[in-house]
Amino acid sequence: MEEVYRPLMVSIFGNIFLAILKVSVGFLYSSLALISDGIHSLSDVVTSVVGYLGVKISSKPADKTHPFGHSRFEPLFAFFIGMALFLVAYEVGRDALKRIFAGYTIEVNSIMLAIVVLSIVSKEAMTQYSLRIGRKLNNQILIADAYHHRSDVLSSIAVFVGLLLQRFGFTYGDALAGLIVALLVGKAAVEIVFKNVNYLTGTSPPFELCEKIKEAALGVEGVVGVHDLRAHHVGPKLHVELHIEVPPHITLKEAHDISEEVKRRIEKIDEVEVAFVHVDIKGITE
Repeated sequence: MEEVYRPLMVSIFGNIFLAILKVSVGFLYSSLALISDGIHSLSDVVTSVVGYLGVKISSKPADKTHPFGHSRFEPLFAFFIGMALFLVAYEVGRDALKRIFAGYTIEVNSIMLAIVVLSIVSKEAMTQYSLRIGRKLNNQILIADAYHHRSDVLSSIAVFVGLLLQRFGFTYGDALAGLIVALLVGKAAVEIVFKNVNYLTGTSPPFELCEKIKEAALGVEGVVGVHDLRAHHVGPKLHVELHIEVPPHITLKEAHDISEEVKRRIEKIDEVEVAFVHVDIKGITE
């Protein structure tokens, strides 16, 4: 199995186990915090499956209908992961507020607290694994899935604190923990959605990265100027177009070799997928 798929498979099976455990105990002891945390883990199963499909599709080579490849499917599926998180946040927050206004309380025991601790440790391990592989491969689906795990870690911490407070006499600990879970999940959703909207709409990269691209081009011997640099996201990677200026006395082959070297150096930059280099003769274009 390719490296990119392993974190998603760990996420799917790990979250199935945690979701069943938390929801079962939550229903057994009427804990909204545990039930909502379990539903959050169950939503991770769905989004990891969506992520798996997204990676599978986005890794397909270019074809007649997608001449620049399928990389835009990666942020598209990551976007859907973010939208799914919004739905989870809404459902959990609504139920938490209902309990607070209704004055509903529960009895907290050691089994409930132990399950939350297990969830925190497991989900942080999944977070670190997905982040490490996602950053290594610059895969936005894995990174989005990792932050989904991290939102679970934070929500489980909130659940633990809420249950602990309730056990020691704070009436709304369980419901308040559920509300905090909703806020944390909503924050993660906003970050994922906005980041991937930028990728989908082909936004330009930061100024610093454009300067890095220019420097790479100017570092090639024979390049005396760079202008009309344009770069935009095609999925998580950049497509770059720029004009380089070369001296008027060189041969056509030399100009071609220079442009190929510029292309090679720009495409060595991690954020860049492909570069299109146009050659102008110094003096003629001025």
